[in-house]
Amino acid sequence: MSATITASELRARVSGSSFYAGMRILPKAEREAMFAIYGFCRLVDDIADDETGEPVAIRQTQLDQWRRDIDGLYAGDDPGQAAFLAEAVRHFHLDRADFLAVIDGMQMDLDRDIRWPDFAELDLYCDRVASAVGRLSVRVFGMDREPGLALAHHLGRALQFTNILRDIDEDAGIGRVYLPGQALAAAGIVPTTPAALVAEPELDAAARWLAARAEVHFSEAGAILAERPRGHLIAPRLMEVAYSRLLDRMTRQGWRAPRKRVRVSKLALLFSILRFSLLP
Repeated sequence: MSATITASELRARVSGSSFYAGMRILPKAEREAMFAIYGFCRLVDDIADDETGEPVAIRQTQLDQWRRDIDGLYAGDDPGQAAFLAEAVRHFHLDRADFLAVIDGMQMDLDRDIRWPDFAELDLYCDRVASAVGRLSVRVFGMDREPGLALAHHLGRALQFTNILRDIDEDAGIGRVYLPGQALAAAGIVPTTPAALVAEPELDAAARWLAARAEVHFSEAGAILAERPRGHLIAPRLMEVAYSRLLDRMTRQGWRAPRKRVRVSKLALLFSILRFSLLP
């Protein structure tokens, strides 16, 4: 997408996200900044998850160009396709390192199809593709540094672990398995291929290993939000509630094949938005 990406194009990029409803009711400057951040995330994610058969070399060139454009944006040079981020970066003092971390996370997917990584590698991946987005977001929300960084850390991990547990079959279909090797070993699984893994009867135990860690991060994020820190926090409150409920529904259903995909309830999201909008 060109450097002349419009506000309506940014909204279209994020409108299918569960974050969208919470972002829409932010003040104008914060709303537009969040649309820009999530538009950026969608654009670079599309490069990493390209399913059209685009050669890896071309996608690598595209990611490298994004790095140069982010560098240009912060150096005061030509920002290229990153121009739409300029106002958000200027107004909210967004950190260049967090944008580059997101690109580095996409690079991990581009370098190889991630399969049963070590938990430390998975945690790094989640920091880059989720918590780095959180670090950008909490600046826009106006949070103080310490609670903001803590919320980004815990909620980012919680959301990404939940996404992994929800998308087991879809990820396996493109050759990826994000469940960590430690979870598979604890369940007695010796992985061979993604297709064989998703049929394993003990996959449920491996998924519950990761679900337990997601629950810890949700608990920590919930405790931070319960303290009512300074900031526009409807969006993170919404995500904490919606995705913790999603994880709870998946845990009750289990992960034995054949799995039924569990989705976030849009009606529940609307009720949550109303409730949070009434908080002092």
